[in-house]
Amino acid sequence: SVIDVFNGLDKVLGNELFSELFPYILTDNGSEFSNPRAIEYREHPEPGASYHRTNIYYCDAGCPYQKGACEVNHELIRRIIPKETSIDDLTQTDVFKMMNHINSYKRKKLNNRSPYETFSFLHGEEVLAKLGCRPVDAKDICLKPKLLKIHNVNKSRQHIYKNSVNTRG
Repeated sequence: SVIDVFNGLDKVLGNELFSELFPYILTDNGSEFSNPRAIEYREHPEPGASYHRTNIYYCDAGCPYQKGACEVNHELIRRIIPKETSIDDLTQTDVFKMMNHINSYKRKKLNNRSPYETFSFLHGEEVLAKLGCRPVDAKDICLKPKLLKIHNVNKSRQHIYKNSVNTRG
């Protein structure tokens, strides 16, 4: 769950660094964010007590431009994992690989630097290493399904359907 992801990041980064990197989280109204308190507060050793760690803010419905950088990443993810493609067989290693390629891809809005380079400059390589992030050389970046050896299920189905129609005729 999303809550488990944030709890895991909190554990890996430590309380202070987590709160520094994530003073607020901007998201949509998806069901995975329906329990903001579980994300905004970390557990306290004393039963029933908690510490504030971040703030959740929700975009207005139908306004993806309010979180533009996320939308750019979604577009880049869709280059690698086209819509209608199952992600059931993806491993955490696959996700790290994909995100390393995406985060190494230079962006005009970052003065032709990559998100990886920008984050490294601001927060250091040590933090990136804690997060499992690795740079990918520009010449090796691949933002296509072949990066994860993904075959588009719909194209395969269409091909099978066309072949079965052609063999019946």
